[in-house]
Amino acid sequence: MFRTLLSRHTLCRAALSSRGALSAHSRWIATEAAGEVQLVRHTGADTGILTLSLQRPKAKNALSRSLVSEFRQALEEIRNDREARVVILRSTVPGVFCAGADLKERATMSPPEVERFLYSMKTAFKELEALPQPTIAALDGAALGGGFELSLCCDLRIAGPRAILGLPETSLAIIPGAGGTLRLTRLIGSSQTKALVFTGRRFGPYPALSMGIVNDVVEPVECMDEKSMVEHGLGYERALEWAREILPNGPIAVRMAKRSIDHASSVDPATGLDVEQLCYAQVIPTEDRLEGLRAFKEKRKPVYKGC
Repeated sequence: MFRTLLSRHTLCRAALSSRGALSAHSRWIATEAAGEVQLVRHTGADTGILTLSLQRPKAKNALSRSLVSEFRQALEEIRNDREARVVILRSTVPGVFCAGADLKERATMSPPEVERFLYSMKTAFKELEALPQPTIAALDGAALGGGFELSLCCDLRIAGPRAILGLPETSLAIIPGAGGTLRLTRLIGSSQTKALVFTGRRFGPYPALSMGIVNDVVEPVECMDEKSMVEHGLGYERALEWAREILPNGPIAVRMAKRSIDHASSVDPATGLDVEQLCYAQVIPTEDRLEGLRAFKEKRKPVYKGC
């Protein structure tokens, strides 16, 4: 069952980032599953931002059959939502983004059940990666193994001050099995990926930033103790800032830009330029393009409607 929820939250003043102050109150309407995944639709000035939250605290958001099933249902809802412009993926569990596969549940599965689950999980990751809207992973805590691979399916990654990332599978005599070797290699190159996978090294937000794995890092906040920084979700608040920067732009143009860029890394230059031209052709007949020209001429902010 789903239910609708209206809520608010207040930010610590000192947590305001250098990239622009956050609003004191954030409002949203949540379509909340009675389970392990919550989908939130923001309202007011943030209309168009969706937050997809993992909330399985007893297992640190480990990827179980039930969580993956709910996650895929939420992705289907997002994919068909014409009003959705930006999606943030986060955890509501303090100190952890996602612990990866649920190894306890895995131990109870038969080999055919393992195969079916792995297929469902990999499909979920592909569905996240293929969402037409820009996606942002807010990393407030540990994102290891499958949890890190999940974040790699997003377009952008924002790390809180206590984020811990890594692909430790080789320490368990296995390898990353949910696309990590492919997606991380495309992101940072084969040499860096081999170094991280061969060693199973865990690393914090600043090494991740220097390698190009995350796009932004939130510095520790002096007014907060260790526990407060873990619980507050500073990475999520910064991800909201990024979403608010994307939100005013033409939604069709942003989607077409994402499609063109995604193809650029997997095709030859000539094909990539052809794909870019095809994507550009999609924005020419839109009302939004004409609105952008009018707003430029009239020296005002454009109001895009996604048509």
